[in-house]
Amino acid sequence: MTALTRLAATIEARKGADPDSSWTAKLLNKGPEKCAEKFGEEAVEAIIEAVKGDRAQLAAEAADVLYHLLVMLAARDVTLQEVMAELERREGVSGIAEKAARG
Repeated sequence: MTALTRLAATIEARKGADPDSSWTAKLLNKGPEKCAEKFGEEAVEAIIEAVKGDRAQLAAEAADVLYHLLVMLAARDVTLQEVMAELERREGVSGIAEKAARG
């Protein structure tokens, strides 16, 4: 089990938790829109660090992005397994061909 898989499982387990006892539960309790907003904020922070070129800070912000992506997915009941299945479906397909197929 990877750290990402364990994190997704922890987020799923926090869905019914008391928002006062868990940051994840607090985010999920605010709804999918707030989770998406927070994901966007973290993505912008990662972009800023990528432009600055600070590798350690970029890694830290990327970890925040992955966490908030998983929270956003959980808020809409999309599992990490579904995302992984989609990536596997695309594996070996040219990015150009895949985009054209989505049309």
